[in-house]
Amino acid sequence: MKDLELVQELLKAKNEVVQEIHKTIVGQDEVIEDLLIALFCKGHCLFVGVPGLAKTLLVNTLSQALSLEFSRIQFTPDLMPSDITGTEILHEDPATGKRVFQFIKGPVFSNIILADEVNRTPPKTQAALLQAMQEKKVTVGGNTYTLDQPFLVFATQNPIEHEGTYPLPEAQLDRFMFIINVSYPSMENEINIALSTTSGQLPELNPVLNAKQVMDFQALVPQVPVSDHVAKYAVELVQSTRPNQNGSAPDFVREWIDWGAGPRASQYLILGAKAKALMDNRFAATIEDVRSVCRQVLEHRIILNFKAEAENIKVTDIIEKLLNTIKT
Repeated sequence: MKDLELVQELLKAKNEVVQEIHKTIVGQDEVIEDLLIALFCKGHCLFVGVPGLAKTLLVNTLSQALSLEFSRIQFTPDLMPSDITGTEILHEDPATGKRVFQFIKGPVFSNIILADEVNRTPPKTQAALLQAMQEKKVTVGGNTYTLDQPFLVFATQNPIEHEGTYPLPEAQLDRFMFIINVSYPSMENEINIALSTTSGQLPELNPVLNAKQVMDFQALVPQVPVSDHVAKYAVELVQSTRPNQNGSAPDFVREWIDWGAGPRASQYLILGAKAKALMDNRFAATIEDVRSVCRQVLEHRIILNFKAEAENIKVTDIIEKLLNTIKT
């Protein structure tokens, strides 16, 4: 009974959060839904879109609506790992006069981290996020510090500027649950954006959730039941992206893909389907739920070969073909 009440609370909270976000963000309904699915799954997100599409504003607005601590890190070529995790400084104790090392926490010690233009910093600094994203811990100077919960990393990158960038390594890309493509607004939405942002009036945001409520909802998602055939479908989708997987891959996969998605993709497909079902007021995940989160989970986990690039084949084209090929 308690879980049923929690589901109703989640639905109410989701609608209120969306309402608060729409005070500053016009349109982008699919982006907001994907963001909330990732939030309730404890999943990190990578936002890809050209400048000026309100990626940073969206994440900032979400943190205010959830009354969570928010840190924005602007990734630049000279950013050091200690600028993210924190550093130890020599501190003199005024009582004893002894000198001891004192740890000063970095911006990673927040609930929501916005890693802005994450591909502009060298791999050494990008790697500083790896342990935090996977283990929710940070190790500095031989000491390990546990991060506050909930902990989510939302990173952004610009798809059109490649000079002076460092592509994210596959190991780090795999730690993002979703890749979310932020597209240009429609004519009607852009008119609304232009009018609202030039009116001089700033919307007042009200917090509708707190950290404990977010964690309660995150604990609820894994409890959503998934039938065997839905789980089998999710795993089949993932295994079909691997060109050397026991001959089960379709011909076009063997022709165009170098490396397919790993087991983490199967986990995220099922978890994302569970959250989608809950947010639609359903108590079991379906194949349609798996299909609805498929592109977001698989797009950054599939590596194309030279033939696909030469023929201008995109990962999204292959995912679409897979969805049409794999039988439900």
